[in-house]
Amino acid sequence: MAVRLDVHSTDSIKSIANGLAQDLRQYYTGDREGHTPGTLPEPYYWWECGAMLNTFIGYWHYTGDDQYNSLTMQAMEHQIGDSNAFMPANQTRSLGNDDQAFWGMAAMSAAENKLPDLGKGRPSWLSLAQAVFNTQKSRWDETTCGGGLRWQIFFFNDGYDYKNTISNGCFFNIAARLYKYLGDDTYSQWAERIWDWETSVGLITRDHYFFDGAWATDNCTSFDYKQWTYNAGVHLAGAAAMWNVTQSDVWRNRLEKTIEGLGVFFHENVMIEVTCEIRGTCNVDQRSFKAYLARWMGYTAIVAPWTRDLIVPRLRGSAIAAAAQCTNGTSKTSCNLYWATGEKHDGSFGVGEQMAALEVILNLLYPTVAGPVTHDSGGISHSQPDAGIDPTHHSFPRDSVRLSDKIGGSALTIMVLVGTVAGAWWMLSETDEPHFRRE
Repeated sequence: MAVRLDVHSTDSIKSIANGLAQDLRQYYTGDREGHTPGTLPEPYYWWECGAMLNTFIGYWHYTGDDQYNSLTMQAMEHQIGDSNAFMPANQTRSLGNDDQAFWGMAAMSAAENKLPDLGKGRPSWLSLAQAVFNTQKSRWDETTCGGGLRWQIFFFNDGYDYKNTISNGCFFNIAARLYKYLGDDTYSQWAERIWDWETSVGLITRDHYFFDGAWATDNCTSFDYKQWTYNAGVHLAGAAAMWNVTQSDVWRNRLEKTIEGLGVFFHENVMIEVTCEIRGTCNVDQRSFKAYLARWMGYTAIVAPWTRDLIVPRLRGSAIAAAAQCTNGTSKTSCNLYWATGEKHDGSFGVGEQMAALEVILNLLYPTVAGPVTHDSGGISHSQPDAGIDPTHHSFPRDSVRLSDKIGGSALTIMVLVGTVAGAWWMLSETDEPHFRRE
C-alpha cells in the first residue's frame, strides 16, 4: 500500500521522514565493533557516507529530532584526517576533489545549522569547510583548459586527466556558502572565478545545462555530455547563496536560468535521473544523485524566496511520487528509485534510493525553519581562514605511493580513456555509464 503524503501537513511530512530516516540509519555500520566510523559497507564509496551525514544534519534541522547527531559528529570527526581537511590517508588511492568536497559541504551544513562544534581542541565545522576550500584552491590548475579542478587529487589515480563538473561545482558551492557565512570577498571572487571558468570552457551551457566534464588531455575540447541532477543541484545552491548576499541581477539571472534548465530532470513535476533511470542503468553512485538536487532545491527556496513558485511544484510532485514508492522491506519504509513511473522496479534498495526519497520529502519543511545562519546572524562555529594550508599536511608526497600503485593507476587510466571515446555523445549512445564512475 502506497504511503500517502500530505505535502501541506508538517506532521505528515515529519512522520514519513522519521520512518525513512530510521531505514537509512540501518545502512550505516561505522558505529559497530570492528567497523570504521564515517564509512559505509561495500559497495558504497567513502564520499557517500559524507553525503549521508549531511542528510542527517538536515533531518535534525528540519524536524528537531537529534537522535542521529552523536553518530554524525563521531563519524565526521573520525574522517577529518591528519590535515584537518577530510583527506584521510586510507582514502589516498581513490580520493577525488569531489569526494573531499562532499565531506566539506557536510561540514558547511553543520556550521550553517548550528551543530555544536566538536571542541576539545578539534577543528570547528566552519574551519573544516574552510580547509577543504583552501586545499582545493591550491589545486586550481591553469596548465590545461585555462583553469579548473581535476577530478582526482593525485596524479597516480585514474581520472586525474579529467576535469569534471561535480568537482568544480562542489568547490563553487563551498566558496559561495563561505561567502554567505563570512562575507569575505576572497570567497566571492573564487565563486565568480569558478562559474566563469566552467562557462568559458562549456561545462555550463548558455541554457544552463551542466555537462559531466571534459578532458584535460586535449585542453577541454572533448566532453562527456551527460547531465546529472547533482551537477545542477550544487550549482543551484551556490548561485542562490551568491544572489542572497549580492542581490545582483547577474546572479539572479544565473539562478533563474539554472532553475529553467532543471526541466530536463522532471516529468510532470516528478524528478528523474534522466541519463540512467529511463533505461534502468543507474549504478550505486547515481542512485543517490537526486538526493542532492532535492537538498539544494529546499536550500534555494529558503535563501532566494522569489524562486519558490518555480521550485515548490517540482519539490511537492517529486515528494508525493517518492513517498508512494517507500513501501518495501521489513519496515515497509524502503524506497524505490523510480518515482515517475509508479510501477517500474528493479528490486534494488540502498543508501542512495533511501537518501533521495528522504531528502525530497524532508525539504518540503523549508518554510518551517530559519535560514542558514551566518557569522553575523547567530553562527557559533569558529572561523580559521588559513585552515588546511599547512604544506606539510595538505597533500601526500608522491614518493609515498608504491610503484605498483602508480603503474596500476596509469594502466587503468589508459583503459578508461580508450573505452570512453565512443561514448562521448551520450544522447546518441546506448550506454548510460558516465566515464570514470567508480563502479
